[in-house]
Amino acid sequence: MTLTERTAARIDELVASAQAQGRTPCLVAAVVRDGRRVHFSAAGADPATGAPTPDTQFRIGSISKTMTAVLVLQLRDEGALALDDLLYRHLPGTPVGSAITIRQLLGHASGLQREPDGPWWERHDGPDLDTFLAALTPDKLAYPPHRAYHYSNLAYGLLGAVVHRLTGLHWTEQITKRLLEPLGMSRTTYRETEPFARGYVVHPWHGTLHEEPRTDAGAMAPAGQLWSTADDLLKWAAFLADPDPAVLAPATLAEMCAPVVMSDLESWTTGHGLGLELVRSGERIFAGHGGSMPGYLAHLWTHRASRTGVVTFANAYTLHGQRMAELSRRLLADVLDGEPERPAPWQPAPEAGEPHELDGAWWWMGREFAARYDAAANELVVTPVTVPGTPWRFTTEGADVWRCHSGSNDGEVLRVRRDAERTPVELDIATFVHARQP
Repeated sequence: MTLTERTAARIDELVASAQAQGRTPCLVAAVVRDGRRVHFSAAGADPATGAPTPDTQFRIGSISKTMTAVLVLQLRDEGALALDDLLYRHLPGTPVGSAITIRQLLGHASGLQREPDGPWWERHDGPDLDTFLAALTPDKLAYPPHRAYHYSNLAYGLLGAVVHRLTGLHWTEQITKRLLEPLGMSRTTYRETEPFARGYVVHPWHGTLHEEPRTDAGAMAPAGQLWSTADDLLKWAAFLADPDPAVLAPATLAEMCAPVVMSDLESWTTGHGLGLELVRSGERIFAGHGGSMPGYLAHLWTHRASRTGVVTFANAYTLHGQRMAELSRRLLADVLDGEPERPAPWQPAPEAGEPHELDGAWWWMGREFAARYDAAANELVVTPVTVPGTPWRFTTEGADVWRCHSGSNDGEVLRVRRDAERTPVELDIATFVHARQP
């Protein structure tokens, strides 16, 4: 599967234009759909290493945070922590630990200042964990917890420390063991590995290049240390769009994509989930993250509903006159507009069995609802008819008890009420009683 010639040409045109106007040595974009790379585009070349390929490493900066977040959610699912645990439970003695929770750290709602004290951590080798924790003081809170969205790299350094304390292994060992190896991401590494693009700052006046240092962030690594390639990061995008249940439960990934806090209180189009940035683009929701480290820009965005994602890299710290995030999401939107997902073909039903006892019309307050038992999924599906809406899908929890997992009744309980002959006569859905007659 590849993109159509027209869509591919559009992507190539946007990449070439952004590289030329943005004054970056090279710019890369790649597209994944249903777990497969469907397009790779590159413009420009690194003076030191030549034109980039799908196997060329770039530094991915804060996209590393998405992997840190998945580690934390894995540990939550294993029972090692709760999202509403106060930080001091796992890092006792931390001066800010009695005020903020794991959930707030993940969602940039902790109120912590953006950076650790000292020299700019992205451009200098970072401290070890003990030195990092010893530098924390109560005045690191810029806002009261959950007062407002405030992006914090410092928060992710602390989350990495939690992972270390709970597992006894360094963050990078856990990333490798739990994520990179299971997903086949062998070209995603802690330090740069050839072939890799050198990172530059472009002089704003005469266009010369200054190569930036490649540092070890130490205890701040969970906030932005990793290096990756287009092919590897597409695997990560595919995972975020449609996770491997052996790595992370799909329900947990969906939880990560629910807003913890809104980051744009004017248009209400951007927010932050549990480690993922969330952006509304028209009727679509994009989930992903951006990243930057001195000499590098990177972005990853997914449209989970269509299992489509885009990753972009540049080996300059600035894309002049434009934003890499907007370019990346525009590329994703162009793919979705040019390559709409085809509906699954209709298939005739197998030979009909006996109707389920709950099948048919049910009524509440003059409104009709159609119930149908889906034998293949072992679910009861109740669809609003009079006032159309999203179907409610229920799974059984015992005799005459069903739990909803979709639509406006998600999480609510349906109880079947029967008459003396054991015939179902009412469906009690969260106290809203539906009867066989209007």
